[in-house]
Amino acid sequence: MTSASRPRVTLFDLDHTLLPIDSDYSWGEFTQRIGWTDRVEFKRRNDEFYAHYIAGTLDVHDYVRFAVEAVRTRGHDAYVAAHERFMREFITPALRPQAVELVRRHQQQGDAVAIVTATNELVTRPIAAAFGVPELIAVELERDASGWITGEIAGVPSMRDGKVVRVAEWLQRRGQDWLDVETTFYSDSMNDLPLLERVNHPVATNPDPKLRTLALERGWRILDLFERA
Repeated sequence: MTSASRPRVTLFDLDHTLLPIDSDYSWGEFTQRIGWTDRVEFKRRNDEFYAHYIAGTLDVHDYVRFAVEAVRTRGHDAYVAAHERFMREFITPALRPQAVELVRRHQQQGDAVAIVTATNELVTRPIAAAFGVPELIAVELERDASGWITGEIAGVPSMRDGKVVRVAEWLQRRGQDWLDVETTFYSDSMNDLPLLERVNHPVATNPDPKLRTLALERGWRILDLFERA
């Protein structure tokens, strides 16, 4: 099958790619605002974890336990109410028309579109819905017998090399593999280098300085949807 005749799959990172903010970090700020977490201690640890993420040294299991603890202890109904407010106060103002239009254009062209993010499902599923994308590959959370989260990660976290694994699993569920499809991936971060190198068409989107330099060296497309926050 030639590349022109293969079905097209377009993948998007979320934070700083489709959104000008980091949704995971913003959720942490929001939990401070509503009194779910201590403003001083939570901010200190959140900033520390974020620095590790930027540096590529984050222990995602430790981070997820920390990030979801406030939600886990308050339960599903409190989460739903809080996240609706989070969407209104943090996410909706951050939705950029050019990002929404980029997603919609790929959908209208007939591409299979998915958001692939290292942020957990509780934070990102409503955001993916706001972009009109039902296919979300995010950090999935383990559930207890009642169906609520335990604080642990279920399966392979969709981060760095894990994004390649999770996309391969997603393709398999669709009855496809990498050779069956023509793949494009939009991302801002060197953390996503494994998936950028795996797809047919990597697009460095609002790239961090290291990724911008690498994209220029390799002749990858560079797309600046908006300035990095």
